[in-house]
Formats: sequence, C-alpha cells, structure tokens
Amino acid sequence: MKASTFQNLIVGLLCLAVAGLSGGLYNQYQRIAELQSTDTQRLQTLDTLQHDSSSLKDAQKKLQYALKDLKQTVDTGEQQANTLDPKLDQWAQEIQELRDGLAARATQADLTALRARLEQVEQQLLDLKTQPSPPPPSLSATKPKKTANPKPTRLSPPFSVLGVESRGGERFLAIAPPGSRALMDLRLLHSGEQVGTWQLKVLGPNSAIFTVAAQPDQTVHRP
Repeated sequence: MKASTFQNLIVGLLCLAVAGLSGGLYNQYQRIAELQSTDTQRLQTLDTLQHDSSSLKDAQKKLQYALKDLKQTVDTGEQQANTLDPKLDQWAQEIQELRDGLAARATQADLTALRARLEQVEQQLLDLKTQPSPPPPSLSATKPKKTANPKPTRLSPPFSVLGVESRGGERFLAIAPPGSRALMDLRLLHSGEQVGTWQLKVLGPNSAIFTVAAQPDQTVHRP
C-alpha cells in the first residue's frame, strides 16, 4: 500500500469520527434544549399555581371577614328584635285601648246627638202649640186693625249640638251633621265661626246663640 493511500484512509477515518462526534453533540444539544424548555414550562406552571394559591388565600380571608360581619349583623338584629318586642306589645295594647275609647265615645256622641234632635223637635211642637191663632177678619170694620208683630220664626239648625268641650282653656261647641253616626264628622265650633249661614255668636252655659243671614238671632239649646 502506498503512503498516500494510507494517509487518505486515515483522513477519511478521522472525518467519519469527527462527523460522528458532531452528530452526537448535536443530539445532546437538542436534548439539553428540550430539558430547558420543559423546566421553563414547569417553572411557569409553578408560578401559576403559586398565584392561584395566593388568590385563594385572599378569597378565604375576605370570606372570613364577611362571615364575621354577617355574624355581627345577626347579633345586632337579635338585640334590636329583643328590644322592639316589648315596645310592639305595648303599642298594640295602646292602639287597642284607643280603639275601645273611640268606639265608646262614638256611641255616646250618637246618643247625645239623638237626644238633642228630640229636644229640638219637642221645642218646635211646643212653639206651634203656644202660637196664638189670628182672629177672623170683621166685615164691618172700616179701618184695618194693626196686627201684632209676628213672633220670630224658630229655625232648625243644619246640624246637631252634641255638647261643649274645652281645649287650651277655651270652650268649643261640639256639633255634627244631623243623623251622622261617624266620629269623623264631629266638629268643634269656636265663637265667630260659622256653618253655612249659621254663625256662632255667643256660647252660653246652657245654650248657644247663632246669627243667621236675613233672620233674627237663633237660640239653640245644648244638651
């Protein structure tokens, strides 16, 4: 074998060895790169898990605070309920007493109004009976005789007198529409006030004097 051929063989073998080593190094480099990529993904996953864990811890703290506030609210509501229960019972009892009192007052007011109405009717009948009848006219009379002044006509008021009430040191006449049985229709009349054409002029101990338009003063007896 010639020396040049041997040298070429040696060079070829060296080239093959270098190529084999290069391929192995390349494979190792790729393996290292893959391992580094896997480690990077694992680190990102670990960071994500740590972030999620922190978020869960924060949410747990918020829930604990909310639960504490809710418990305080429930405790406060129970205390307020325990305080309000006796007051509600007391208010219910007072309202029932007011209803009973209003019912009794309404019944008494109805009786008073009915009594006043009966007295007015009796007084009107008495006035009609005591009113003198005019004498028959005389045909032989040459001059007309002067007739006596007619007795003022007693008018029936457009309301019923129930009584007298005192408010703030002043006296008021309690009236209601005739035949009314509702307590809300009760009205207190002060001197100078009027109902329709009837104006209260004087409130006496047993009667009230009214000024009526185009009529003489009318006296209304109160019960």
